Amino acid sequence: MGVVKKDDGWRVPDELWRRIKPLLPARPEHPLGCHNPRVPDRQALDGILLVLRTGMQWGALKATGLCHPSSAYRRFREWLAAGVFREFWRQGLLAYYGLARIDWRWLALDGTQGKAPLGGEKTGPNPTDRAKRGTKRSLLTDSRGVPLGLVVAGANTNDFKLARATLESIPVRRPLPSRSRRQTLCVDLGYAFRPVRELAQEYGLTLKAPKRGGPRSPKLSRRRRPSPRWMVERTHSWLNRFRRLLVRWEKREDTYVAMLHFALGIITWFHSLLPK
Repeated sequence: MGVVKKDDGWRVPDELWRRIKPLLPARPEHPLGCHNPRVPDRQALDGILLVLRTGMQWGALKATGLCHPSSAYRRFREWLAAGVFREFWRQGLLAYYGLARIDWRWLALDGTQGKAPLGGEKTGPNPTDRAKRGTKRSLLTDSRGVPLGLVVAGANTNDFKLARATLESIPVRRPLPSRSRRQTLCVDLGYAFRPVRELAQEYGLTLKAPKRGGPRSPKLSRRRRPSPRWMVERTHSWLNRFRRLLVRWEKREDTYVAMLHFALGIITWFHSLLPK
């Protein structure tokens, strides 16, 4: 009788496994066989999730006994090439959209900077961290904080320059706005430029942004509803709970974006599975 391992809270939940399992590509058996059996997909995914959640090095997986580092990383690269992690996020949005829960009426766009000590693709000098290497992620969410779009750039890239790419990165069809169903895009002062206003007009969005050089808005009372822009800041905070994303150790852009897509998929699916 085998030993049953106790769930330590770092493994993929059953419900999420049922959602991602059909997306995994099938690998044919080697014609000459193999002396080492292939690591089960779920075990490899548990190892990938452990790296994502804790920020540990791939090599540290060996000490956990969960999965060999080379097996987990090899499977991660295979699934990255097959587009599994982005599709996992997209399927979560489709399920959430099917439940009519995406609130297209209020969209929030914001960017945040993070450290990238090893440098690599899509990194640059961070103007808020003594010009050390850093990265920026630009995120679009609805009013509930569900991630709808994401792009990555160097930390020295202005937020407003990523607005178009972030809107174009939405993996599901955005309904066209109308007079009865307007779509408002909430941004901060970093987007208060003419290109963003022209972009909002092109996409049929009502831009809600502070005016540069204008007076500060009065302090909100407790009865007044705050701007939905705080929802995107909360989603950035959710992403930082995945410690692999708080400090970027990936030199390659595709591996870093794949980690982001995996985290976005987890956040989206948890929203979709919550009772309405």
